[in-house]
Amino acid sequence: MKKQISIVIPVYNEEKAIKETIEGLKRELNKLNLNYEIIVVNDGSTDKTKEILGKIEVIKLIDHPENKGYGAAIKTGVKQSQADFILIIDADGTYPNESISELIKHTSDYDMVVGARTGKKAKIPLIRKPAKWIMGKLANYLSGMKIPDINSGLRIMKKSLIEKYLYILPDGFSFTTTITLAALTNGYRVKYVPITYSKRTGKSKFRPIRDTLNFFQLIIRTILYFNPLKVFIPLGIILFFFGIVVFLWSYFFAPKVLDTTTAIFIISSIQILAIGMLADLITKSRK
Repeated sequence: MKKQISIVIPVYNEEKAIKETIEGLKRELNKLNLNYEIIVVNDGSTDKTKEILGKIEVIKLIDHPENKGYGAAIKTGVKQSQADFILIIDADGTYPNESISELIKHTSDYDMVVGARTGKKAKIPLIRKPAKWIMGKLANYLSGMKIPDINSGLRIMKKSLIEKYLYILPDGFSFTTTITLAALTNGYRVKYVPITYSKRTGKSKFRPIRDTLNFFQLIIRTILYFNPLKVFIPLGIILFFFGIVVFLWSYFFAPKVLDTTTAIFIISSIQILAIGMLADLITKSRK
C-alpha cells in the first residue's frame, strides 16, 4: 500500500534531541491514523546520533558517510520516499508536532503548506531576528508577495514540486528558501499556517555572518533565475538616476569636467536594462 505521507528528517549531531523528536512525532502521527513513513537521513554525524537512531523502531535510516549539508540530506530522503507528499521537520525539537495535523488539512488545496513561525510563542533566537527581517523584506520585494516565513523547516510539499526544481535546490540550509521562492514565482499555491517555535535542544549549527550572506546571495540568484527584471530594472534605474545627477552637477558647477562619468552611468544603465530584457526572454522561453 502506497504511503500517504513521507516524513523526511535531516540529522547532524543531534544526540540530545533526536530520540524524543522522533518518538513525539510518531505519537502525533499515530493519532492522525495516517499511512506514513519516517525517513531519517543521518548526515555524517560524529557524535552518538547514529547509535541512537539504530535503536529507534519504525524508521527508515539512511546514512551519509560524511556531512553533505541540510539540503543534501533532504534530497536524499525525498529520492527514497514513497508518498506523493513530503513533510520535512528538524531534528532538534524546535517545531511543534501538534501543528502537523493543521498543515495536513490544507494539502488537498495547496502545493506547499508551511508552518510559519509567527505565533506569539515563537521563540526565534535574538541573533537571527535582524537578518531574518531584512531577508524577509528583500524576498517580499523580489517575489512580489508577502512571505511570512521564508525558511521555515516545517512544511509539507508535493513530491512533484521538489522533483521539478531538484536541480537548483542547494545542499545547504538555503534549501527551504529556494523551494519557497521557486514555488511562489512559478504560480504554485502556498499556504502559511502560524505555528510556535521552541528553543532548540543542543548547539545550533547556524553561522550568523556566513549563513546570512549566503541567504542574501541565494535570494537574489533565485529571483534572477525566475524573474530577472526584478533585479535588473531597479539597478538600471539607479544608474540612470546617478547619470542625470552627475550631468546636472557638471552642467551647473563643473562644465565639461564630468561628461565622461555621465556617459558611463547612462550607457551602463541602458546596457543593464538590455541584459535584463534578454534574461527575461530566456526565462520565459525556458518556461
